[in-house]
Amino acid sequence: MSTDGQPHILAIGGGTFVPDGRYGVKPSPLLRYALDLTGQDRPRVCFLTTAVGDGAEYVARFYSGFSRLDAEVSHLALFPMPNVADMRAHLLSQDLIYVSGGSVANLLALWRLHGLDEIMREAWEAGVVLSGQSAGALCWHVGGTTDSFGPQLSPLTDGLGFLPYSCGVHYDSEPQRRPLLERLVGEGRLPDGYAADESVALHYVGAEFVQAVSYRKEAGAYHVQADGPGTAKEVRIEPRLLATL
Repeated sequence: MSTDGQPHILAIGGGTFVPDGRYGVKPSPLLRYALDLTGQDRPRVCFLTTAVGDGAEYVARFYSGFSRLDAEVSHLALFPMPNVADMRAHLLSQDLIYVSGGSVANLLALWRLHGLDEIMREAWEAGVVLSGQSAGALCWHVGGTTDSFGPQLSPLTDGLGFLPYSCGVHYDSEPQRRPLLERLVGEGRLPDGYAADESVALHYVGAEFVQAVSYRKEAGAYHVQADGPGTAKEVRIEPRLLATL
């Protein structure tokens, strides 16, 4: 748990892991920043791959990536049944919970079916740092845009709502993301919110946005706000640049 006792969420637009030659992937500075938020020398980290169906290859890939960190790593799977006897106790004992990308619609449905929505809120309020990329970033917000239903992006309006904002991910790499989010905010179907380019993360303390961080100089974050009937404006937020390793 975070040593400052505050609830933290780090919502990552993309770039949690970066390629690393024959070793596959290594943690980017964004993931190291998430671990630093815990304030622990050897944090307990649990990752969830619900959004990709808990496929064995994804679980193995995440263990490989997290193995590069000085952390005590576990995972929580829901397929074919929960892999831990007491999900609440396990998640509340963690310092950081990390959620993978994939289908945010499927993630939300399964979490609600298993009661993980309530457990996640309890963990967050208790000071466990919550983080994730793409679906794992969108889920904590009111909503955003998703490819859960096909390659043509669709609105997502039933997120967990821990954060009372809309969220945009992959903002500079997927052309459909920006115009659809701006339209949804302008129409009032989603609240004002925040968006992140690849390699950018949005840091919230409690329900307040405090800063964006990145390891790429040209990357940005954005405050997306309704600006008259059916329109929205975008205010760029310069991320704090993190040191690369």
